[in-house]
Amino acid sequence: MRLGVQPPGGLSLASMPDHFDLLAPIYDRLVPPPADDHLAELAGLPVAGRLLDAGGGTGRIARRLAGLAGAVTIADASRRMLTAARRLARLGAVACQAERLPFAAGTFERVVMVDAYHHVADQDLTLRELWRVLERGGRMVIEEPDIDTWAVRLIAWGERLLLMRSRFERAEAIASRLSALGAEVSLRRDRNTAWVVAARR
Repeated sequence: MRLGVQPPGGLSLASMPDHFDLLAPIYDRLVPPPADDHLAELAGLPVAGRLLDAGGGTGRIARRLAGLAGAVTIADASRRMLTAARRLARLGAVACQAERLPFAAGTFERVVMVDAYHHVADQDLTLRELWRVLERGGRMVIEEPDIDTWAVRLIAWGERLLLMRSRFERAEAIASRLSALGAEVSLRRDRNTAWVVAARR
């Protein structure tokens, strides 16, 4: 059971559709990866160490970053999305909730979460887990649709209609949570996207 979400309209979580399992076979055609290269720049790539793509789904982001880290691991709750990731690229893939990552503390030199933070059940616990597995001297990047823009507010409204359990947070709120964990945080915005960059010293 996913943590910390009250489904709309009194529905139980078990009765709600798993949109990502349903969309897995066609997800990459429906949602192409971002055209910009801000992620690699903000994540401080390339690195020799390991990179975690949390909520990485079919690996559409991990495939782009595979040559920029010593090893890339995708973690996602949707087994069907991970099946697509394994089929398309030779990347490590682990089925798990972002709130319960099965990795030792400090496993990854870089952690990224792209367009997935608003889908997790418990956002606070997710950030604490991502922070836990980030090694000292490492860097984390959370890339999210910028809820301060009208276009993203429309998307958020549409996802609520589709019962997608999405909860969009302002980039400043995400940054504040990470600062409370001890991160050195910076923000960047471009059009409808926000990036929260957290460095661990």
